[in-house]
Amino acid sequence: MTQPLILSPAAATRVALIAAKQGKPAVLRLAVEGGGCSGFQYKFDLADGPSPDDVVSETSGVQLVVDPISLDLIAGSTVDYVESLGGAAFKVENPQAAAGCGCGASFGI
Repeated sequence: MTQPLILSPAAATRVALIAAKQGKPAVLRLAVEGGGCSGFQYKFDLADGPSPDDVVSETSGVQLVVDPISLDLIAGSTVDYVESLGGAAFKVENPQAAAGCGCGASFGI
């Protein structure tokens, strides 16, 4: 059994706000792509809904969807929304990441 993904309440609130402004469903797709300074990078998009093979996690009515291939690299992760002096961004706390970069957008295993 794969560990679930968690969408924090702060991230769910932000996704709902962005989706409402764009007139889309509150569904955040998280994918992992090759690239970035550490080997893999996270990619976020609003989705119209989950695909049949997606893993779905829900917080406050907002869905976080991940394809099975990406899930292998990010199982057990928490997606959060963080605001700081440097700006605001979605952040993935990935327990599988052995290396990361300063920007937090890429990781290595």
